[in-house]
Amino acid sequence: MDKTYQHWTLEVTSHIAYLTLNRPSKKNRIDTTTLTELGDLTEYLSSDPDVWVVVVQGAGDCFSAGVDVSLIGNMVGQEEAAYRQNLRHAQSFLDAFEALEKPTIAALHGAVIGGGMILALCCDFRIAAENVVFELPEVKRSIGVIMGTQRITNAIGIAHTKDMVMLGTPVAAERALQIGLVNKLVPLDQLATQAKAFAEQFLELPPLAVGLCKKIINEGQFLERAGQDLEIEAQLGLLGTEDFREAITSFFEKRKPVYKGK
Repeated sequence: MDKTYQHWTLEVTSHIAYLTLNRPSKKNRIDTTTLTELGDLTEYLSSDPDVWVVVVQGAGDCFSAGVDVSLIGNMVGQEEAAYRQNLRHAQSFLDAFEALEKPTIAALHGAVIGGGMILALCCDFRIAAENVVFELPEVKRSIGVIMGTQRITNAIGIAHTKDMVMLGTPVAAERALQIGLVNKLVPLDQLATQAKAFAEQFLELPPLAVGLCKKIINEGQFLERAGQDLEIEAQLGLLGTEDFREAITSFFEKRKPVYKGK
């Protein structure tokens, strides 16, 4: 990819895309530019068949210290229509990234605050260093979580969400693992290696099928009976793929499959 970004870097190596939030001097705080660029990057990641899995990480001493004060300041005094439109526009970039039909892994360290935590929750998996601290301090600033409280509830349940959102209670590493906020804890100096190893698991799987499974999980949870119909309809899209034929052929030939993402 030739394009450069103000707040992100992207490197693709052996089917793994490393997407780095790159504002270390600002503790990787998220502003309008960050979100707009994420939208552009999501389109690229979605369209590039060479990308099978995405690792999201933060440069410097933390993953993200949350939403930039400039973005919050812009909320003050806005007319109601503009307020709604601007927030929905901002939310749309996170929604699109969350819906990316490729597995996403957040590699987390240091502070993971506010909007930074929501970004991490848009990922399918979260691997955290032992120095990680999660916090949603919005209530202390007389605002609510505006980038998707339901993402927190889906991850850790209502009781723990109320503790974090209504009281602003910080959650450190061991507690985060205990309540399901992260999938795995690792020493800080092993974070990059462990995230890479986790991502490499998907290189042994057919990427189109992995993406389809993610779509069914994300969308099917809201559909009840229709979710089972979605499984049937979605599977039809895989039947004609090379990877599906390879999966079946290799099974009967008793050999390891070789997937191409086609």
